[in-house]
Parts: sequence; structure tokens; C-alpha cells
Amino acid sequence: MSSYNRRLLLLSGLLCGFGLLSACGFAPAYGPGGAGQALMGRVVVDAPDTRAAYLLTQEIEMRLGRAAHPRYTLSHKITLTTQPMAINRNNVASRFNVLGQVVYSLRDVESGALVTSGDVNSFTGYSATGTTVAVQAAERDAEARLMSILADQLLTRLLAAAPALSE
Repeated sequence: MSSYNRRLLLLSGLLCGFGLLSACGFAPAYGPGGAGQALMGRVVVDAPDTRAAYLLTQEIEMRLGRAAHPRYTLSHKITLTTQPMAINRNNVASRFNVLGQVVYSLRDVESGALVTSGDVNSFTGYSATGTTVAVQAAERDAEARLMSILADQLLTRLLAAAPALSE
């Protein structure tokens, strides 16, 4: 690729990023006409039955709003696993990773038809050094951070499917 073509490509990307190039196809997800409009205030999340499910539901509702008249239902199954990561010479773990997976499905309320489904996964870590109370607080904080990360990933997937939702 010639340097002229590279400059042109870079310039078009910058213009598109600043909204100066109208045909680039990029638009804010939650802005007017954005993909997020199909989901805002229209998704009801299954009632939480665990702390992790509550945290995930809270994160999703914070971003999409609570649905008064839902068009879609979001079902999910959360799996959390804790793994010891740092083990000292006395064979005591001093650091843990919390691995999480959310398997989800978005269905149309009226027809019950599956709109989209999939799974997201990530991990966070926490230190197990300190008092019992400090370790428990660190573990709870790691779970909350993980649910925030998983909610972000899940919503990104839903936004990617949103153009198909509005049709």
C-alpha cells in the first residue's frame, strides 16, 4: 500500500470518528437512531435468585433502564468458579481468581421466539491476605466487578444483534 493510500485511509477513519464523514456507518449505540434504541426500556431480566444474578440484573437495568412495557425477556444462567492462583510455601493460597460465565437468551415477549443467545465469560482476582473480614470483602468486591464486566460483554452482544431486533 502506498503512503498516499495509507494517509487517505487514516484521514477517512479520523473524519468518520469525528462524524465528519457521513457515509461511514458509525453512530452512537444509545443515540437517536442507534442500535441501543431497540433495547432501551424494553428488556425485562429474569428475577435474580443469587447475589451474582442480582448484581448482573442491576448492571443491565442501570444501562438499559427498567422495562415498564417489555418487548424482550432476557434469561441467563451464571456459573462462578474460584481458583487459587498464588500458593505460598506453606501450601496456603494467597490470591484467587473468580471465573464467571453467563449463558443468555433474549426472547420476544409476544411470540416467545428466540431473538439471540450466546455466552460471555471473564475473570477477576482478589487477594486472600489479611483478616477474615478483609478477605470476604475482597471476594465480594471481585464478584461485583466480574458481574459488571460480564454485563458489559452481554450488552455489547445484544447491541450487535439490535439492528436485527428493530426489523
